Amino acid sequence: MEIDYTLQTKKSFDEAVESVEAETGRAGFRVLYVHDVKETLSKKNFIIDPLKIIEICNAKNAYTAIQKDINLALCLPCKINVYVKNGKTYISGMKPVIMKEIFINIDDLVDDVEKAIHTIVDNAK
Repeated sequence: MEIDYTLQTKKSFDEAVESVEAETGRAGFRVLYVHDVKETLSKKNFIIDPLKIIEICNAKNAYTAIQKDINLALCLPCKINVYVKNGKTYISGMKPVIMKEIFINIDDLVDDVEKAIHTIVDNAK
């Protein structure tokens, strides 16, 4: 099973990040934090292509998840990555359905979150 849902976009890196942030709100989630991995690593003289990790959350889904199993908090918040590889920009979200392999009784929850992440990635593209 693939762990990611990734699409290439014709948008620039910065445009893709802005688009993911906008689509996150439209999907009923909110952006909690944006990690600029390239900037962080460059401070230690590690040079990589642009990469931002966008942490997103829907409070109702987070609450439901931790009520089902507190260990689901280890998987929170959801993340969507925007990165450049070989000169092309990609938008990538983890597929929450992989958590069904680890946790029980979360089918409906992760299916709903997966649909939301696909919508964000599709619409941000």
